[in-house]
Amino acid sequence: MLIGVPKEIKTHEYRVGLTPSAVREYVRHGHQVLVETGAGAGIGAADAVYEAAGASIARDAAEVFARAGMIVKVKEPQPQEWVQLRPGQILFTYLHLAADRAQTEGLVASGCTAIAYETVTDARGGLPLLAPMSEVAGRLAIEAAAFSLRKPAGGRGLLLGGVPGVPAARVVVIGGGVVGTHAARMAAGLGCEVTILDRSLPRLRELDDLFAGRVRTRFSTADALDEEVLAADVVVGAVLVPGASAPKLVDRAMLSRMKRLAVVVDVAIDQGGCFETSHPTTHDAPTYEVDGVIHYCVANMPGAVPLTSSHALNHATLPFGLALADKGLEALAQDPHLRRGLNVHNRAVTNRAVAESLGMPFAELAA
Repeated sequence: MLIGVPKEIKTHEYRVGLTPSAVREYVRHGHQVLVETGAGAGIGAADAVYEAAGASIARDAAEVFARAGMIVKVKEPQPQEWVQLRPGQILFTYLHLAADRAQTEGLVASGCTAIAYETVTDARGGLPLLAPMSEVAGRLAIEAAAFSLRKPAGGRGLLLGGVPGVPAARVVVIGGGVVGTHAARMAAGLGCEVTILDRSLPRLRELDDLFAGRVRTRFSTADALDEEVLAADVVVGAVLVPGASAPKLVDRAMLSRMKRLAVVVDVAIDQGGCFETSHPTTHDAPTYEVDGVIHYCVANMPGAVPLTSSHALNHATLPFGLALADKGLEALAQDPHLRRGLNVHNRAVTNRAVAESLGMPFAELAA
């Protein structure tokens, strides 16, 4: 199969769908790889490095989309990209369709088969292709909060970790999954007072053991959420419902009662965000203020550290990508975990959570 790797065009997105190391693996499996010129610039991989790994270099994205049987990307296709997709072509990338009707309709109209990294599962019920970027985003959330609290950035002038004799910031993490765990790890490492809210008692027990008392855990009720959010200097939204829109857990009424110039970091923004006042931002203009609360809602946070995140992502996606390249759509029939990544096929939405979130018809895929 001919695998195509276009250059990412989302604002300040420097990751790349395939690293040179991954290209070499595809070539070893007997496939051809076509990489758009400059696609690896964000990770310091020149065209010559890709050629040395066995890839051919395309002059532009149009050539990649026109020739490839499978397109491997990082971020969801932009409007000028989804119109270049065609029937029978496989798209393998992050999609986050539940909060993006226009993209969903574009993919359906294209006739392509779209497989989303974020809904592929594993035998333990996890999301193995979302996990590495969740790890990165969780850690970056605390860095973003620390910067946003600084006075020159418009913040209160609070040092996240404090100093002896001066209290550190209070950080509340809503959601104890991968993002929440890594955000809490970073915040606790800085000496912050950290609380994780979650509705799973088994998960709270795991977190309690993991952090050995360095982080408070609370069962998430309306009262607990209200109490913790209002006392927080930083709130990290780390809630995920696989494939579906994120629940709005902090409404504007609650937000308006938060501390003046507190910071919220909505890592769930790809799925619509878990704060009522959230809307996507970019690395160009990452924050905005509502009711005296600073919002950081960058939709591609890991794109700021492309060298780390591209390699971490490729390590996770490579086995699944190779299966698709080796077997085509038969790989979906053979692997129920990969099949759960299928979001659009035969001009229909094939992920129930996406269809329900958007109010679109759902097409059951025969096993």
